[in-house]
Amino acid sequence: MQKKPLLDIHTHTLMSGHAYSTLRENIEEASRVGLKVLGTSEHSSMIPGAPKQIYFVNFKVIPKEIDGVRLYNGIEANIYDENGSIDVEERTVSKVDYIIASLHLPCIKNMGPVNNTKALIGAAKNPAVTVIGHPDDSRFPIDIDELAAAAAEYHTALELNNSSLNPLSSRVDAPENCRKMLEACKKYKTMVIMGTDSHICYDIGRFDRAMALLEETDFPEEQVINFDLDRLGYVLRK
Repeated sequence: MQKKPLLDIHTHTLMSGHAYSTLRENIEEASRVGLKVLGTSEHSSMIPGAPKQIYFVNFKVIPKEIDGVRLYNGIEANIYDENGSIDVEERTVSKVDYIIASLHLPCIKNMGPVNNTKALIGAAKNPAVTVIGHPDDSRFPIDIDELAAAAAEYHTALELNNSSLNPLSSRVDAPENCRKMLEACKKYKTMVIMGTDSHICYDIGRFDRAMALLEETDFPEEQVINFDLDRLGYVLRK
């Protein structure tokens, strides 16, 4: 798989409370590495140190394009119950370009494979949610086949998270779980989006581990959103 990734929409700045770079630094790095699109997706309010919801309703002050990079403003929401409810206020939903919904240990405990899967599918059904973030962590075991089928049905992308594949990641069994996810996505023709989950500017646009896994699994290029800007609409709120 030789195509170059053109977009990275799972990124964080200092505002997430545990990241290390500014928005300007992230934009400069995105331009330097040749990205065409950069999305910022700060953590929503249940994560310790995350910004208040008012932060997400003032995106009008951010330019639409800087240094040749198109900018989008999203949010990484926290799923907090088995129904897939997310910690995003309605007024915030109307202001963001996309919503990534994820399971995070500070916000929810492992509910077992059945309820973990139910939670992710519940989020995927939500019309405001466009991406399920890092469904690859054995601390939240799931039925990935069931999730991939539901994501395809509800027009929601599953994330191949480059950060999860880092050997230093706190997520458990991510490489093997990502392989299983990609095989399930092949089966159901589920769309996949690579995300760096950058918490420092030097990781912006870095997809080395994710790209290697796509190559290893011979994953269909046409199911990867990052390789074609025309596919970006799949993960933008309608």
